[in-house]
Amino acid sequence: MNRNESMPLSGKRVLLFTGEIYEDLELWYPKLRLEEAGATTVVAGPQANTLYNGKHGYPCISDKAFEEVSETDFDALVVPGGFMPDKLRRDPLVLALVRNFDTALKPIAAICHGGWIPISAGVYRGVRVTGSPGIKDDLVNAGASYEDAAVVVDGHHISSRRPDDLPDFCRAIIKRMS
Repeated sequence: MNRNESMPLSGKRVLLFTGEIYEDLELWYPKLRLEEAGATTVVAGPQANTLYNGKHGYPCISDKAFEEVSETDFDALVVPGGFMPDKLRRDPLVLALVRNFDTALKPIAAICHGGWIPISAGVYRGVRVTGSPGIKDDLVNAGASYEDAAVVVDGHHISSRRPDDLPDFCRAIIKRMS
């Protein structure tokens, strides 16, 4: 296997969101899988160098604050679920970041309740998506076309329903970024 096959994301940078009560697996599995594929990851939260606890107690220390990052520095965005998205969707910096990724047509990958953030950013109108069945009505009311599938890719939007879908979710992110 040559380097390009084993490290297809070499030189790519991915931004991941964190905050209190994020879904542990939905942050850590993509982070580690993308790093394994050669990407550099940066985790941004409301504050830099701050410990945020996952829904199941796994800690994450943010690398940067939202105000310190820009879409121009990254090739893709990953939005984990948990209870975190319900709070972050109210942060104007978070919404502006998502809109900037959308305008630049860079991958926005949201899983489970992570879809709440693109909904609030107004970037899902006319997009085919999936997400936690608990936010299906929110997705539809935001103008998205909901599909009950492990992963849905529509242009630069990648979405999945739950932690069980993480293998498909990560494969889709890597494929879209390669």
